[in-house]
Amino acid sequence: MSRRDLLSTMGAAIIAGLPRTGADGRLQVCIFSKHLQWLDWNEMAGTAAELGFDGIDLTLRKGGHVEPERAEQDLPRVAEIIRKAGLALPMVTAGIVDDRTPHAETMLRAIHSVGVRRYRWGGFRYIEGKAIPERLAELRQDAARLGELNRKYDVCAMYHTHSGLEVGAPIWDLWVILKDLDPSVLGVNFDVAHATIEGGLGGWIASLRLVGPWIRGVAIKDFRWERNARGEWQPAWCPLGEGMVNFGRFFAQLKESNFSGPVQVHFEYPLGGADTGARKLTIDRSRVLAPMRRDLEMLRRWLREAGLA
Repeated sequence: MSRRDLLSTMGAAIIAGLPRTGADGRLQVCIFSKHLQWLDWNEMAGTAAELGFDGIDLTLRKGGHVEPERAEQDLPRVAEIIRKAGLALPMVTAGIVDDRTPHAETMLRAIHSVGVRRYRWGGFRYIEGKAIPERLAELRQDAARLGELNRKYDVCAMYHTHSGLEVGAPIWDLWVILKDLDPSVLGVNFDVAHATIEGGLGGWIASLRLVGPWIRGVAIKDFRWERNARGEWQPAWCPLGEGMVNFGRFFAQLKESNFSGPVQVHFEYPLGGADTGARKLTIDRSRVLAPMRRDLEMLRRWLREAGLA
């Protein structure tokens, strides 16, 4: 067996072996705390619990609920508040690009200290004028170094997939970076909406299969194509079920793969500032929480139908 096949087999085994740690054996459904940035720690946790989420994907980045340089002081305090509210903290979204990111090791040490084993990672960029194969070779080295730092603190980085002109958008480039690296310390946070933007008909399906052994978390949101003021087509975020993402097919594939990571719900459509991570809302909070509750209920229904809840 080649090293590549061995790593793929290891990754699949790791996924199959991870416990479903949500209530009653369900997948843990978490709210991305960016959308509760208008609340302090206590109100954030209380509101997430009131809405019915299982846990929180906490922002540990500049402007987030915890600032990177304050990770060791503040993350334990926030973790305690979240857990006292009856919620899980299965992951954080960290502003880490590679091992040279300011405060990277401080954040990883803090993450480990509070018992979190996954964090969202990303931000690799292409360089104008540099050949893509050459750039991917460089980024593979960056990823390998980060993987060793992750191993030191017993954590796994999940590269978040976006759309557009950046590394990870087409997914295959991310596979090139990760294919010979250890999936226990370097994984993927698969955003199905961004993947659908990049490969709407079948590309996202092949992409999901390609990086399946590395998927440690999934991000949920929906979109549709709309024309902007200049008449140009662009993706526009919308409530779950009102867009183009084939959630039925997506969750069926997750079921087949024995996926067991955190499911993160994102609210990127207009919500009075909650969509952008604003510190202050421009609409009444009831008009923010009602759509969040609706999306969560719809997501839970889909998970039940797929046999994931």
